[in-house]
Amino acid sequence: MSDAMAHDDAHHGYRPGGMKRWLTTTNHKDIGTLYLVFSLVMFFIGGAMAMIIRLELFQPGLQFIDPQFYNSMTTMHALIMIFGAVMPAWTGFANWLVPMMIGAPDMALPRLNNWSFWILPFAFTLLLSTLFMPGGAPAGGWTMYPPLVLQTGDAFPFLIFAVHLMGASSIAGAINIIATVFNLRAPGMTLMKLPLFVWTWIITAFLLIAAMPVLAGAVTMLLTDKFFGTSFFSAAGGGDPVMFQHIFWFFGHPEVYILILPAFGIASAIIPTFARKPLFGYSSMVYASASIAFLSFIVWAHHMFTVGMPLAGELFFMYATVLIAIPTGVKVFNWVATMWQGSMTFETPMLFAIAFVVLFTIGGFSGLMLGVTPVDFQYHDTYFVVAHFHYVLVTGSVFAIIAGTYFWLPKWTGHMYDESLGKLHFWLSTISVNVLFFPQHFLGLAGMPRRIPDYAVQFADWNMVSSIGGFVFGASQLLFVIGIIKCARGGVKATAQVWDGAHGLEWTLPSPPPFHSFSVPPDPATIEGGMR
Repeated sequence: MSDAMAHDDAHHGYRPGGMKRWLTTTNHKDIGTLYLVFSLVMFFIGGAMAMIIRLELFQPGLQFIDPQFYNSMTTMHALIMIFGAVMPAWTGFANWLVPMMIGAPDMALPRLNNWSFWILPFAFTLLLSTLFMPGGAPAGGWTMYPPLVLQTGDAFPFLIFAVHLMGASSIAGAINIIATVFNLRAPGMTLMKLPLFVWTWIITAFLLIAAMPVLAGAVTMLLTDKFFGTSFFSAAGGGDPVMFQHIFWFFGHPEVYILILPAFGIASAIIPTFARKPLFGYSSMVYASASIAFLSFIVWAHHMFTVGMPLAGELFFMYATVLIAIPTGVKVFNWVATMWQGSMTFETPMLFAIAFVVLFTIGGFSGLMLGVTPVDFQYHDTYFVVAHFHYVLVTGSVFAIIAGTYFWLPKWTGHMYDESLGKLHFWLSTISVNVLFFPQHFLGLAGMPRRIPDYAVQFADWNMVSSIGGFVFGASQLLFVIGIIKCARGGVKATAQVWDGAHGLEWTLPSPPPFHSFSVPPDPATIEGGMR
C-alpha cells in the first residue's frame, strides 16, 4: 500500500476495496495504473483493426472485407491508437511519475484526476458502438474531412460526441499537470532542475490546452452542418471545405507533438541511466522541446500543399516545417552525445530507447522530405506518408512507452521483469516493425495511394512483405503483456538501486541534479567528504 493511501486510511478510517477502490480513487498511482491498463487494452483493439487492414492488403483484389468497412477500419484504427492508446499511456506515465519526480505528495487536483480518467471508457464505448450501427462506423478517415465524413450514417453524432469527451479528458489532465508542477514542487526545485520527462509533459500540457478546443470547434461545426442547416464547409451554401482542413490541422499538427514530446522525456531519462552519465546538454534539451512546441503551431498547412495555396503560403509553410528539424536534431545529437564514451549496458529499456533514437530519426528524415513542397506533390496521400508517420508514432511514441514501462516496472510493482523475455520482445518487435513499415516507403514512392483496399498488381510483393511484418509485430506484443503480468504477480524483488547497485543509479536522472531529490543519486564525492 502506498504512502498516500495509508494517509487516506488514517484520515478516513477505512479504505475501499475491489471495484469501489478503482472507481473512487484519487491516488495518483492508482489512476496512473488505470490509464496504463486502459491504454494497453486500446492498443490491442486498435492493433486488431490494423491486422484486418494488413490482411486485406496481403494480396491485390477485394478478399475479406468490403471497401466501406475497410475505410471504417482505417478511421477507427487511427482514432483509437491516437486518443485511446498513446495519449492515455502518456497521461498514465505522468500520473505515476510527475508527483514523485518533483517531490509532490500527489497531483494538485485529485478528484479532477479521477474524473478525467473515467470519461475515457465512456468515450471509447461510444466510438466502438458505431461498429454495430446502421450505415457502419465512421469511414471518412481520422481527419474527418467534409463532405466525405458527412455521409456517415447514424454513427456520426456518436463520433462527434466521443471526440468531445476525449478532448475534455485531455484538457482536464493537462490542467492537472500544470497545476501540479507549478504549485507542488519540492522546496529548491527550480524549473531548470526538473527531470526532462516533467519538462516535456509541461510543454505537452500547454499544447493540449491550446489545441484540443480547436478540434472541438471543428467537429461542432461539422455537427451543425449535418443537423442544423449551417454551411461552414459546404460550398453550395457559401462555405469552404478547405477551411475545415485549416482548422483541423491547426489542431492536428500540435497533436503529433503531443504524441511524441513525452517520448523525448522518457528517452532522456533512460539513456543517461544506462550510459551512466548525466544527460548531455540539459538546458538545450529544454529549449529545443519548447521550440518544437512553438513551431508546431505555425506549420499546419504542410498537410495541405496539394489543396492549391498561394506560392507565398507554400514557401512559408515549407521553411517553417524544415526549421523544426533543427531543435529535433539537437535532441538526437544530445542523446548520442550522452551515450558517447558512457559505460553502457543493454538491458531491455535501453535497447528500446536506442531503437527509438535510430528509428525515430528515420521518421524525422522522411518528414523532412514531406515538408519540401514540390516533392510533397508526389508523396501526398501515398504510402510514403503512412510509412513516415508510423516511424514517428510506432517506433517513436510506442517504443518509448514500452521502454518506459520496462524501465519503471520494478518501481511500480516492486519486482524485476523477466529480462530474457523482454529482450525477445525487443528483437521480435524491432525486426518486424521495420519489415512492416520500411517497404511502405517503396510502395509510396512507386505511387500506391493510402486508404485504398485494392491496388495494382505491381504493388503486390511489398504489400505481402509489409503484412507479414505486421502480423509478427502484432503477435510479438503478446510477449509484452505476458512480461507485465509475470512482473506484477511476483518474481525477483527489485532492489533500491534497481539498475546498477555498483553505480548507485536510480530510476530518474535529471541533469543538473537537485541536491535534495530522492530520485537522483547523490554525488559520491560529497557523501564521503571528499573534494571534487
